[in-house]
Amino acid sequence: MHSRLYRPLYRSLSSSARILESANSQTLAAKVAPIEPVAPVAPRRRVGGIRGGIFGFLFGFSLASAFASYALLDEYRLASTILQSSVHELQTSTQKVSAHIRRIETVEKELKALAERTAEKNEVTKLRGEMKQLYDGLHIEFLDLRSHVWGLKQDLHKLTKEKDAVEISQ
Repeated sequence: MHSRLYRPLYRSLSSSARILESANSQTLAAKVAPIEPVAPVAPRRRVGGIRGGIFGFLFGFSLASAFASYALLDEYRLASTILQSSVHELQTSTQKVSAHIRRIETVEKELKALAERTAEKNEVTKLRGEMKQLYDGLHIEFLDLRSHVWGLKQDLHKLTKEKDAVEISQ
C-alpha cells in the first residue's frame, strides 16, 4: 500500500534526477572513474514449500524435543534429590530407632539382673519371720543371762553379808 502512495513521488524525483544528470553528465563523467563490469550474480534458488515445511517441521521438532528433554532431566534431577533426602531421613530415623532398641535391650538386661538379685515379697516375709525368731531368741537369752547375773549378784551379796556378820561376830 505504501508503494502505491509513493510511486508518483518516486517518478517525479527520478525524472528530476535524470534532468540534473544529463546537465552535469559531462562534469560528472570527468570526475567519476569508469565502471568496471561485474560478474553476473547467480540466481538465488528458492526453497520449495515442501522442502521448507519439512525443514521447519524438523527444526521445530528438534527444538521441542530438546526443551522437553531438558525439562524431563530437570524434573528427574529434582525427583532424585527428593528421593535422596528421603532416603537420608529414613536412614537417620532408622539409626535413632536402632539406638533406642539397644537402650531398651540394655535396660531389660539390667532389669533382669536386678530381678534375679532382688527378693520377692514372700521371701522378704520369710526372712523377716526368721529375723524376728532370732531376735526373740537372743532377747530370751539376754533375759536369761541377766537373771543369772542378778542371781549371782544376790548370792554374792548374801555371801558378803554373812562374811561381814562372821567378821563382826568374831
